[in-house]
Amino acid sequence: MTTQMKEKPPLGKIIVITSGKGGVGKTTSAAAISAGLAKLGHKTVVIDFDVGLRNLDMIMGCERRVVFDFINVIQGDARLKQALIKDKRLDTLYILPTSQTRDKDALTKEGVEAVLNELKEEFDYIICDSPAGIERGAQLAMYFADEAVVVTNPEVSSVRDSDRVLGLLASKTKRAESGSSEPVKARVLLTRHDQARIDKGEMMTVDDVLEILAVPLIGIIPESQAVLRASNVGTPVILDEPSSAGMAYEDTVARLTGQDIEIRIGEERRPGLLQRLFGRTS
Repeated sequence: MTTQMKEKPPLGKIIVITSGKGGVGKTTSAAAISAGLAKLGHKTVVIDFDVGLRNLDMIMGCERRVVFDFINVIQGDARLKQALIKDKRLDTLYILPTSQTRDKDALTKEGVEAVLNELKEEFDYIICDSPAGIERGAQLAMYFADEAVVVTNPEVSSVRDSDRVLGLLASKTKRAESGSSEPVKARVLLTRHDQARIDKGEMMTVDDVLEILAVPLIGIIPESQAVLRASNVGTPVILDEPSSAGMAYEDTVARLTGQDIEIRIGEERRPGLLQRLFGRTS
């Protein structure tokens, strides 16, 4: 009698959300992308790598539920399951917050790898919310990545810093150092897109950004009041379905999962009088 071996499910995919410059919407994007993947039914965890400047838990609306954190797990003070926070809105979404009181030296390559390996056994997607810049925390957030979403604004300084991050993804990751035939798959997410300012010459065009960075575009997120509103109430903006920013993030998530969706340059809808009096704007 022969027994059939049960096929082992594929390991989870690690996606780092990174940027060279702060304030471009990286944590907002990490929250939206992880929530969007969970909405599609994928079991997803989002990890805050920004040790000492913890913000992800606030944007996800779970700051009051943090007991243990990423550093506790790395240092053996807590088990991973004790630190993971299950989202109250989406059954397949979990958050791994980081410490507000430690510094980035508390992150070790061995500790990060151990946590990621454990998460890959259980989750379909592991989203790493990187700190801005190219220092230790950012490099560890991207080191084990399979894919990268590089968040940038259409401004010269932001694009230039993103170009440096792309250089690190090509040279300082595990895949790069091992000479893998499949390097980290990097794509650009353009945030705070404002066509009126572009038309005035105050911001770079999409084509200008892509010419400099020379990697594919995964999405364009329009400038939107909905982003700030969502952050203030602790809700990923992708769950604000009527907003143009929320819809743009939905399209971005669909592309991340392999769907072929045309990239549209969304215009922020200007509300009419009745909308201003009685409804929400985007």
